[in-house]
Amino acid sequence: MASGGFASTPAPPYYAVVFTSQRREGDGDDYGRTADRMVELAAQQTGYLGVESVRGADGLGITVSYWRDEAAILAWRRHAEHTLARERGRQQWYEHFELRVAKVERAYGGP
Repeated sequence: MASGGFASTPAPPYYAVVFTSQRREGDGDDYGRTADRMVELAAQQTGYLGVESVRGADGLGITVSYWRDEAAILAWRRHAEHTLARERGRQQWYEHFELRVAKVERAYGGP
């Protein structure tokens, strides 16, 4: 998955969707292309604010996507191409995953 560094988010409130996954070994070359496509496609959705993603050598990854509101998250969940990618993930790519949705009420950063 392409990484763009830190997501540029507006002042809260907004929502974060935290997707933590453990990849299967030998899960194929198509994963990276699909992950990149999902980031590209998500960025075209109304209410999308950004994404941050990391994956370790052991296959454990965390992707946080940021959204304006719960309606935008639901619309993304219902997107046909995203639905197909989720099914492939369950069947082919992930040994285990967890998804959490959180409302961001405070946010700050620093050097």
